[in-house]
Amino acid sequence: MTEEPSVLDYLKAKLTPWRGPAPQIPPLPEPDQRSPDIELDQAVEPIATPDVGTAISPDLELAAQDEPATRKVVWPWRAMAALGVALIAQWTLEPGLARHWAPGLALYLLAFILIIWATQRSELVIAQLPKDCDRQDDLPASGNVRKIALLILALVLALFAFRAFTGNRFTTFNVWLWILSIIAIVIAFWQPNPKTLNWKKWAKGHLNPRQWQVERLGWGLLLLAVTTFVLFFRLYRTDSVPLEMVSDHAEKLLDVWDVLQGKTSIFFPRNTGREGLQMYMTAGIIQLLGTGYSYLSLKIGTVIAGIVTLPFVYLLGKEVGNRRVGLLALLFAGIAYWPNVISRVGLRFPLYPLFVAPTLYFLLRGLHTSNRNYFILSGIFLGIGLHGYTPIRILPIVILVVVGLYLMHPQSKGKRRQAIWGLVLLVLISLIIFLPLLRFALEEPYLFSLRSFSRLGSVERPLPGPAWQIFLSNLWNAMTMFAWDNGDIWLHSVAQRPALDTVSAALFYMGGIMLLVRYLEQRNWFFLFLLLSVPLLMLPSILSLAFPEENPALNRMSGAMIPVFLIVAIALDAILTGIESRLGNSAGKKVVWGLALLLVAWSSFQNFDLVFNQYQDVHKTRSWNTSEMGEIIREFTLSKGSTESAYVVPFPHWVDTRLVGMNAGFPRKDFAIWPDALADTTSKPGAKLFLVKPDDQESLISLRNLYPQGNLATYNSEIDAHDFVMFFIPADE
Repeated sequence: MTEEPSVLDYLKAKLTPWRGPAPQIPPLPEPDQRSPDIELDQAVEPIATPDVGTAISPDLELAAQDEPATRKVVWPWRAMAALGVALIAQWTLEPGLARHWAPGLALYLLAFILIIWATQRSELVIAQLPKDCDRQDDLPASGNVRKIALLILALVLALFAFRAFTGNRFTTFNVWLWILSIIAIVIAFWQPNPKTLNWKKWAKGHLNPRQWQVERLGWGLLLLAVTTFVLFFRLYRTDSVPLEMVSDHAEKLLDVWDVLQGKTSIFFPRNTGREGLQMYMTAGIIQLLGTGYSYLSLKIGTVIAGIVTLPFVYLLGKEVGNRRVGLLALLFAGIAYWPNVISRVGLRFPLYPLFVAPTLYFLLRGLHTSNRNYFILSGIFLGIGLHGYTPIRILPIVILVVVGLYLMHPQSKGKRRQAIWGLVLLVLISLIIFLPLLRFALEEPYLFSLRSFSRLGSVERPLPGPAWQIFLSNLWNAMTMFAWDNGDIWLHSVAQRPALDTVSAALFYMGGIMLLVRYLEQRNWFFLFLLLSVPLLMLPSILSLAFPEENPALNRMSGAMIPVFLIVAIALDAILTGIESRLGNSAGKKVVWGLALLLVAWSSFQNFDLVFNQYQDVHKTRSWNTSEMGEIIREFTLSKGSTESAYVVPFPHWVDTRLVGMNAGFPRKDFAIWPDALADTTSKPGAKLFLVKPDDQESLISLRNLYPQGNLATYNSEIDAHDFVMFFIPADE
């Protein structure tokens, strides 16, 4: 009987090939040939490994072989080193006397090398994308349209509404036609879900304390704590940060005044033209809350817009990863200085991300689930968003890129037809909602496009250089602004500092490298889209070719904050998951909580200082104190004089006199009186008050000559170089 070769014989043969071929290793027996001593329920199950897109490192394999009681702790030192180096790199790029880009760039390159190494060793574990649903939607088959008659009715109503939207006016008639057409098209295509949520059953399962699970309750409390923390950042000192309005606010409040006086415009032509969503929103706030034509009324609407964006950021995080990604995205976006400032300034800026977030969320849900209802919802939010803030006009292009990338990658196999028809449905619904502006754009194409083309082309001034060179320079400045310089527009930023705090900036660039590596490994369309969506949504700022000094502009690229904070959250979640997988449940959770709390605390303190100290100081210094002037005039009109005997003498680069009236409580009163008209006031009886800039010595001399009995006093403002002169003339006895 021939003896079966041993492993030693096999190794010897391999090491001495000249002695002949190596013995053959017999194959493993089939399941029915295995020893009957091994029972089925005693068989060892294979160890499930995480789907991280890379091979498990030898260190991790060694750790996995150990028993839990004697498990070897294998620190993810490469990932931790990458995070530490990236944080140091970003710290060196913070504004300071010795600030230079070279050390930060060198450290970031080192961090990127460590990230790639850590990714290959499975120390960075990016959350898995949700699996696409196998559902088939047979759009555009007629059987899927609930009521063909409704579809025809919707198109007819839309046509009549389009014809009725003439003269740049909303009327009761054209608005009803418009709304009914939207309702009809949505009902025509909406697909009822046979598994519609039973709210009574949901409430019984979720609100009954007996049904609460410890894990579910703990997550709910954590989500509540994070939400409360974020709301503090977004609502704290809303009335005073920032303190003063600028000329843009005057234009907005005058438009709101027109709305409440019955002038219901589709497009508001003041100051190169604006879409009307904020005007109608502010008008509703004034009527509902009674806050008047004030800065607070504008702020309430924009702050609410910023807050409403955050739930969709959370949902997007869950959609592209897991609930921890969603929570981290919500947290970092909620406390960040960039979205907080553009929400507080009281202009239309937060309307861009407000509609980018739900539009992308429902679009991604539609692609993942092949459910037409999500495409419908995406189209609704896109259509409404186009009435908000001009930069959102780039979003339709972003949507085409999303669907295009999806169709070009293998993940869309078998579902390309559904995606195309979903896109058609999205475009159709958004187009119907856009109809009023479409009619205005056809009637007044120059005014409708002026705000965009004044920056893109040579409408206001010739391009300062070759267009392609300016574009590439703008693109570079935009993509580096997260770590270096977010521009010099003091109205909505702290000039010449990074757009993100130290922690968020480091995580953003780390996340970008992680996603790039993951895309090269898996060729999943979503990773490429998330990377491309950032520059695409910043194009309204990047395309400022005529005024490259206005790029980067945090307001015009605010839609990009949605993918930016998703990338931040994905990066941190990958680090935390890598730690958990290496250190195990007990030790891993402690390290994860400690690291997360440390990074959140660091980010929170820095963002608080940026918004409530640095930004506030810059804004008070650069804006004029029209609120103080308004208060002086209000007191004067209530005591000794009237609105007809109070004046502000204009001076170059000084206050907008309309804002003085608005702060005084007289939104339509402009208190300006030009120096050459000062003599005309002598014929008016009663007490008079003139507010004059101290530098305007010519006007002060004229007033002295006209009113020798006048009393001159200086109002000492709390802000340096913001004093003004009060020249008071008492009433004749």
